[in-house]
Amino acid sequence: MQAVIMAGGKGTRLATVTQNMIPKPMVPFCGKPLIEMAIEQLAANGIRDVALCVGYLGDQIVSYFSERTIPGVSLHFVAEPEPLGTAGALYYAKEFLSEDFLFVYGDLVFDVDLERMFRFHRSKGGLATLFVHSNSHPYDSDLVRCDDEGRVLGFDFKDRDQNCDYANLVCAGMAIFSREVFPFLPEPKKTSLEKDLLADALRSGKEVWSYRSPEYVKDVGTPGRLAEAEREWASGKIAAKNLKNRQKAIFLDRDGTINEYDGLVTSPDQIRLIPGTAEAIRQINRSGYLAIVTTNQPVIARGECSLEELGSIHRRLDTLLGNEGAYLDDLIFCPHHPDKGYPGEIPQFKIECDCRKPKPGMLMSAAEKYNIDLNASWMIGDAEMDVAAGINAGTQTALVHSRATKENFDVRPTLNCERLIDAVRILLDEEKP
Repeated sequence: MQAVIMAGGKGTRLATVTQNMIPKPMVPFCGKPLIEMAIEQLAANGIRDVALCVGYLGDQIVSYFSERTIPGVSLHFVAEPEPLGTAGALYYAKEFLSEDFLFVYGDLVFDVDLERMFRFHRSKGGLATLFVHSNSHPYDSDLVRCDDEGRVLGFDFKDRDQNCDYANLVCAGMAIFSREVFPFLPEPKKTSLEKDLLADALRSGKEVWSYRSPEYVKDVGTPGRLAEAEREWASGKIAAKNLKNRQKAIFLDRDGTINEYDGLVTSPDQIRLIPGTAEAIRQINRSGYLAIVTTNQPVIARGECSLEELGSIHRRLDTLLGNEGAYLDDLIFCPHHPDKGYPGEIPQFKIECDCRKPKPGMLMSAAEKYNIDLNASWMIGDAEMDVAAGINAGTQTALVHSRATKENFDVRPTLNCERLIDAVRILLDEEKP
């Protein structure tokens, strides 16, 4: 495998660290230059050919690596004669690249199972695969719009209408490209990765895919983010999130657990967070557990809500959580309902399935996708079917704000709590040494 690191940045926001004396990729990180840490991560994933696109004070990067080597890695230096944006310098690396390649911004700290990402890319066969994830500040981030299969439809940039709901999905500055990308770079010119290169590819009908992962990829372009990443690296948190390692998840029901129960939800206006929900999910985000919603949505099968309308509902949920600094690592829904006879029902969804709770299919699917240890995970919901799904999947379980009489349950949850925030506090307190 081959890779290109865009290492031409000046690092204006890091001026208090660089003192305008070193390029951004040479900023010290845990005792060595940031870019050296990145190359070591690539090497650990079997990437042996790496091109560095250098620009501002790039001679320092060249000089540094002329005096030391990273075992098994061949470095190639490509000069960016003038600032060419986030992707323009890729033009100069095309002669070096002979296969699909990884593209990485030079100000990232990351620990990712890249072979898993490459497998996904090869399975889709698109022009590009973008590493995407949710973050705690989507309201001021450039966001990716995707369909339910992960195909990229376009981008919502941070200057968008702030009154509109959004899906919390951010392009993290890491992608895999086919060499077919180079016709979209016919000459060296200032080029934005999203606004120019990828937008042109989408307009031309090329397929671009999103690879959603909770693994750690963070730009450290400010002193605060740099210091935070150093703490997280030293604590082992970053390495633990690599999907080669078994993950823990807190699975959450939606209606009655996260948002106020108001009957079957068919409109975004019905999404109102239960007090304390955002705080609870922020605590999950900080804990190392994944926060994954699993929700039965029989309104789809019954014809009471379209998939497009459900997407709008979930964008409202992302927006309300994101505005309070909380995020979901994923949201999985079951559109099926076995009982027939509803006006306007959709026959293709009126089936017996393996995903509708109390069956464990949604949890099992997430476990496969994210390498989750179900025995070390939790299912939290407000109904017996949620508890039963967790038990059937092998998780621990918590019941909150139940719409049923708890004493009449055929299954017993591990915890009984009034609200999601109460359950999260208890189970995370039990995690403390």
